[in-house]
Amino acid sequence: MKYIIILGDGMADRPIAALGGKTPLMVAHTPHIDRLTTMAKTGTLVTVPADMPPGSEVANMAVLGYDVKAVYQGRGVLEAASMGVALQATDLAMRCNLICVEEQKIKNHSAGHISTEEAAQLVAMLNETLGSESVQFYPGVSYRHLLVIKNGQNEIALTPPHDVPGTPFSNVMPQATAPSGEETAALLKKLILKSQTLLEGHPVNRRRRDRGKDMATSIWPWAAGYKPEMKTLHAQYGVTGAVISAVDLIHGIGVYAGMKVMHVQGATGLYDTHYEGKVQAAIEALDAVDLVYLHIEASDEAGHEGDVDLKIQTIEALDQRVVKPLLAEAERRAGGLTLALLPDHPTPCELRTHVRDAVPFLIARPGVVPDAVMHYDETHVQAGAFGQLQGTAFMKALLNQNG
Repeated sequence: MKYIIILGDGMADRPIAALGGKTPLMVAHTPHIDRLTTMAKTGTLVTVPADMPPGSEVANMAVLGYDVKAVYQGRGVLEAASMGVALQATDLAMRCNLICVEEQKIKNHSAGHISTEEAAQLVAMLNETLGSESVQFYPGVSYRHLLVIKNGQNEIALTPPHDVPGTPFSNVMPQATAPSGEETAALLKKLILKSQTLLEGHPVNRRRRDRGKDMATSIWPWAAGYKPEMKTLHAQYGVTGAVISAVDLIHGIGVYAGMKVMHVQGATGLYDTHYEGKVQAAIEALDAVDLVYLHIEASDEAGHEGDVDLKIQTIEALDQRVVKPLLAEAERRAGGLTLALLPDHPTPCELRTHVRDAVPFLIARPGVVPDAVMHYDETHVQAGAFGQLQGTAFMKALLNQNG
């Protein structure tokens, strides 16, 4: 049996008044997802424990069947793996966003979705001016970059910038949680303030300002951790895997999970991503591996922007440009392909950040009698045959390893 997990990042939501109390999943036109639902068993999945941050790193590792309490070390180490940055045991790695601060408040977490090319120039400048033997900046994709502090201490509290749009940045600066973290917290504060001075007049930002675009006015470190200990997917579940995404974080999980990491030209992580290219890569990967993790970021970014119409558009694109062709591929394979669909976490448009709510999921396995659920959304699947699962139970259910 072959498997494809279609992961619509942040696709789930909460009821929105402007939609008559419905969610984007409920109002989007998704005939192919609904058809898949009629072939599937459904349920809800809790991907984030109540005492852990509702980040994509936690949620996606849970979907892939990892005990997140045992392996979680923050987002930065995963992105380091994706970028090929080798970490020593005492290196503290963290995500380093380029963000837009206006009037001393965090306007957005993405510097207006700055291009990778523009960001690379800014990160190179920051590394040249702020970097040292103990501090290194590494360029990533768009606003998503990496900061590594040698011998850094992780007794610090760091706030994800997408959690606090509109907040004065000074209210959410790094803070030590123990005396051992005070030096690292002070260093991070210093780097943030110095970055603001350096970035303000950079030619890249001047050009963005002249074109009416948000500028990258500050760095913002968060999700710090050390190199994790993770078994491969094959060691855990006896299957080989591949991961397809536009996001370094997801690639990094794939690296530690021993999966084949596939890069698709034109995959942006936004609504304009190359859906067809990612689907074709997933189909081709099935010739070499057992399971493909097809990660689509667009709905999450729309949720962070608070753009309800765009989120609906991204869900409909997933339906037409991902689910439709994969349904056709499943039919072509005549019973040899299991399809699963779910988000990692909700990203409600009205909150513009992640929440821990259980997510809707479906598993369409050839030869299995489907349940009575006819529509895929946050409410209908609550009546599904799986009920509510926790953490690693989804992967066990997908692979039919629940005993």
